[in-house]
Amino acid sequence: MQRIKSKEFLIGYGNVEKIKVGKNNPLVFIGGPCAIESRQHSLKMASRIYKICKKLNIKFVFKSCYNKDSRSSPESFNGIGIEEGLKILGDVREKIGVPVVADFSDTSWAKPTAEVVDLLQIPAYLCRQTSILRAAAETKRPLLLKKGQFMSPWNMKNSVRKLEYYGNKKILLTDRGTFFGYNMLVNDMRCFPIMSETGYPVCFDATHSVQMPTSMGNISGGQREFIPSLVRSASACGINALFMEVHDNPSKAMSDPNTVLHIKYLERILIMAKKMHQQRIELDKKYGDLNVQ
Repeated sequence: MQRIKSKEFLIGYGNVEKIKVGKNNPLVFIGGPCAIESRQHSLKMASRIYKICKKLNIKFVFKSCYNKDSRSSPESFNGIGIEEGLKILGDVREKIGVPVVADFSDTSWAKPTAEVVDLLQIPAYLCRQTSILRAAAETKRPLLLKKGQFMSPWNMKNSVRKLEYYGNKKILLTDRGTFFGYNMLVNDMRCFPIMSETGYPVCFDATHSVQMPTSMGNISGGQREFIPSLVRSASACGINALFMEVHDNPSKAMSDPNTVLHIKYLERILIMAKKMHQQRIELDKKYGDLNVQ
């Protein structure tokens, strides 16, 4: 398989740092708490993650969401809400000076969300939904398109075509695991070169990939001990960005407590990912693409 050099585009507008993603650019990190819990917590987490990334010279996009529309239980935390959530994300942009990303699950939320965020996320379970894809594309913001757990990597080209049809060619394709029987996800590392055939950059979502959907009855379990191994594998397979949800107290996290990464492990994992990413680029430059037939 011939690796296609991915397109590149900028994440960031206004006064925040502009980040190039794609081609042979440095690895980009996208991370933060799964859900926005409070203004204070979001600013604290964004600041702590930013300091780690700055130390390692890794570009950083802060991720957190105002609505969690796919909770297993009606009693689970559903989110802080769009109005308050977007205010908080705007504060993170202004005070920390980093780009931000959040998802949306209702077409009416696309435009107001895009007015704040630098990268607009399309949830995995809605990755084929034409109305959602159209609403996202028409904002003209760069898009983080998650591969559905039910989707093959080669069929993601159809979602890409919809986004292109509606006028958006700034797309970051992301794998977050594929259903493997009941209550289990598995990562097929072939997905990265396969999705790269679209010509767009690719991203690995390491924390959702260790999720065990609804394995605990009304909430999802997880196996976060496998995050480092999966990150090593994906970083060697040609990803352009790494996505991980990060928290300072996972057991108390209001969303995905069993899969979010404790921030105390973040620096070491990012060091490892950056080295693997750089080594792959250097080997490709020196020896060319290894096109095995």
